[in-house]
Amino acid sequence: MNSIWVRYCPAFVRRHLEGRHNLQEILANIGWLFGDQILRMGVGLLVGVWVARYLGPEQFGMLNYAMAFVALFGSVASLGLNGIVVRDIVKEPETANTTLGTAFLLQIFGGLLAFGLAVFAISFARPNDNLAKLMVAILGFVMVFKATEVVKYWFESQIKSKYIVWVENGSFLILAAVKVGLILFQASLIAFVWAAFAEGLLVAMGLLIVYFWRDGTMSAWRICYSRAKNLLKDSWPLILSGLAIMVYMRIDQIMLGQMLGDEAVGIYSAAARISEVWYFIPMAIVASVFPSIIEAKKQSEILYYQRLQQLYDLMVFLALAVAIPITFLSDWLITLIFGSSYSEAGRVLAIHVWTGVFVFLGVASSKWFLTENLQKLACYRTLLGALMNIGANLILIPKFGVTGAAWATLASQITVTYASDALNIKTRNLFWMKTKAFLLFKHNRLGSL
Repeated sequence: MNSIWVRYCPAFVRRHLEGRHNLQEILANIGWLFGDQILRMGVGLLVGVWVARYLGPEQFGMLNYAMAFVALFGSVASLGLNGIVVRDIVKEPETANTTLGTAFLLQIFGGLLAFGLAVFAISFARPNDNLAKLMVAILGFVMVFKATEVVKYWFESQIKSKYIVWVENGSFLILAAVKVGLILFQASLIAFVWAAFAEGLLVAMGLLIVYFWRDGTMSAWRICYSRAKNLLKDSWPLILSGLAIMVYMRIDQIMLGQMLGDEAVGIYSAAARISEVWYFIPMAIVASVFPSIIEAKKQSEILYYQRLQQLYDLMVFLALAVAIPITFLSDWLITLIFGSSYSEAGRVLAIHVWTGVFVFLGVASSKWFLTENLQKLACYRTLLGALMNIGANLILIPKFGVTGAAWATLASQITVTYASDALNIKTRNLFWMKTKAFLLFKHNRLGSL
């Protein structure tokens, strides 16, 4: 039977969808993920801008510094298990409970380790800043709650992301209202940090409740030592890769805070907030089509690479559709949204928005590395990008200030997600596929995925 929503589609769309149940599930899943992120983009940007205006560049910068600092250790908390768990559940559904139980325990340990590392590191980065230490400690403990994300992996593997959307959107809206209340009652900076902590706790509880409601209880989960070894064997390159990704995604804010002060972080973060708000697009699409790409590989290598090329074409088309207009409207957008006190962020946004083109491609190609079991290679190239970003920031921030950090981030993204593919024979085909996506500028229909 067709999904109910198909009945309400135009006739020419229905003809392409009828009887194609896998495609219907993918499109419905993407719809839920897009709905989730569009709501977050709208409400989150509105509330985020209000918070930025209320706190001002310096306090807003300090908040974003603490969040970026904690994010550096996020890959330790997740242990790089997301794609691994989804892949294994799709391939071996009969061992799902063992995979989930083992991954859950591993991520509890990972969260505690990440929390300890964050608290230890901030004591060296800002030894005399007690407020920064407290903020990092509060935000860092949220990483322990992320163990419940194994529930997300389960729903992703079943292409049932709507349940994740219910939980995350509900929590997000509640906390958005709380933040508005904090502004109206003129709360201090630390109150917004506690609000972020409450959101993490609420999401964790919600995920477990929905899982119990829809798919059973945790009592069915099993912990297996050999399974843990296999998961970590596959995921350790992704842990390092994730750390490297966070370095070249967030080290700019940390280095700006250390070298120029919190106000510079606030200016940069305002630009990044608009630039990065679109990153949900590739994540939603790739999360939905990943299971079908794995299935395509089982059928035919030709079909497999056809679908990858279609995905790259789509990523480039969508990213350029965002980057081009924002480049010309950057100054106007910043002043309109954040106010004149953030006007310097316009120049940063015009540069930083182009990193999205390569982020879109990077999200898509990351699944290829996972499917081909080339996590080590992915790790090496992201480590290269992280080192490049640190070096570029050290050179460019003193010379060009906040815009130097934007140029450093763009250069590292190009290196990691595109140029480095040409350096290795195993990935050279990816380089030409991505180049083809740029040259042809062709947008294949998602339905063909």
